[in-house]
This record gives sequence, C-alpha cells and structure tokens, in this order.
Amino acid sequence: MGVPELSIGQYYPGHSLLHRLDPRPKLIFVFIYVILIFFANNAASLLWMGSIVLGALAISRIPPTVLLKGMKPVFWLLLLLAAMHLFLTREGPVLFRWGWFAVYDEGARQAVIISARLLFLISISSLLTYTTRPMDLTFGLEKLFAPLKRFRVPVGELSLMMSIALRFIPTLMEEADKIMKAQMARGADFESRNLASRARSLLPLLVPLFVSSFHRAEDLAMAMEARGYRGEEGRTRFRQLAMRRADWFMLLAALPVSLILFLLRTW
Repeated sequence: MGVPELSIGQYYPGHSLLHRLDPRPKLIFVFIYVILIFFANNAASLLWMGSIVLGALAISRIPPTVLLKGMKPVFWLLLLLAAMHLFLTREGPVLFRWGWFAVYDEGARQAVIISARLLFLISISSLLTYTTRPMDLTFGLEKLFAPLKRFRVPVGELSLMMSIALRFIPTLMEEADKIMKAQMARGADFESRNLASRARSLLPLLVPLFVSSFHRAEDLAMAMEARGYRGEEGRTRFRQLAMRRADWFMLLAALPVSLILFLLRTW
C-alpha cells in the first residue's frame, strides 16, 4: 500500500495549445468555471460542464490515464459524499426500499450532482497545473492581482506562496509514501480492515511528515536567500507575458460557456 499520487500541483511537459497559452486567461477561465459549476443543477448542465473538461483534455494532449491516475486519492471522498447524500437525504418519492433502508429521488439527485461537481473541479484544476509551469503560474497570478499593489498588498509574495503550496502537494505525497513504506518495513499495518487499527497506524506517519516538511521549507528559504530573493524589491524577469489571439479567444470563450450553462439550467 502506498500513498496515491495527486494530480494537482504537477506539471506535465508538452507542446499543446493549452501549454502555450498565457497563464492569465487560463487562470481567469478556471476561476469562472469554478463559480459556474455550482450553478449546474441538472443533467444537461452537468453534461455541458463535463464536456468542457473533456474538450480541454483533448486540446492539452494529456493522456486520460494520467488524469485518472491523479484522481485516485479523491475516489473514496467521492463515494463518501455520494453515500451521505444518498442515505441521509429523505425528500421526494422513494426509488428503492429494502427493509428500513430507502433511497429517495432527491438523495440520488444530490449524490450525482455533488459528486460530479467535485470531479469536474479537481479535473479542471489538475489540467491547469498540468499545462502551466509553476513559475508561469506565479507570474500570471502576480499580474492578475497587480492592481492590489496600490493598497500595499504584497502581491508578489502571495503569488509565490500559492505557487509553492501547489508545487509542494506532490512532494508531500511522495514523502508520505516513502515514510509509509518505511513504517510498513518495521511492521506497521496500513491494510488492516479494522478502521481503528488503520487510524492508529497513520498517527506515527504524521510526525516525521511534519518534520520533513519543515526541513524542506527551511532548505527552500535558504536557497531563495542564497539566490538573492528579497521579495519584489529589484526583481526582474527574462520572460515577459504577452496576450496573443489564442489567449483572447480563450478569455472570450468564458462568455458563451456561461450563457449556455444558464440556458441549460432552465431546460
């Protein structure tokens, strides 16, 4: 047993159209998508939002198996959310009954909607990080939030923090996997069917993981200081962002996506 890989925070090298796009329209589109997904409340609107994810996956030329592999960590969360709505929501006509157990129409509907929303959110976020280099992501966030500098908000530092946090997700997962394998070699049982036993086995995993995280953070801080990082003071960039025709097209595509979604909500 190992820690499954999480796709968010990883970069998948490629030369597709999505890889070449400016990070700013990608960030804005994903932000709008995240808001819109909470308005998808029926089969038609969910299929529309799902088709956008599939279209982005096709344009990115990323193998579907790569995205599916990164979805493994949230598989049980999806099942848990679906089960909670399926069993605890008791509204509408009964679809299935077996003794005291019953599945209601509204419970089944909410189970599908909530699970699909979470699935699409993770997929679109993963595609964003798969097709955008961490430094480009940081630069894009910094440019988008640049107006906040007038209010003395440390935009550069905040953007860098967000980028580092995303980049450290797969690093922490890899570190947790190494620690777990070392604990298993010493006799720890992470595959027990007893939930209490498995929970107790996970506790010794947390302390070395936190210690390792602090060491990595300290090493990163020392490396940044050694390279002369002083926040935004005197910082220059070799590569400058410039919006091209494809970037504007993606930005404008958010408008018909939104209109079609709101039309499908009432269909």
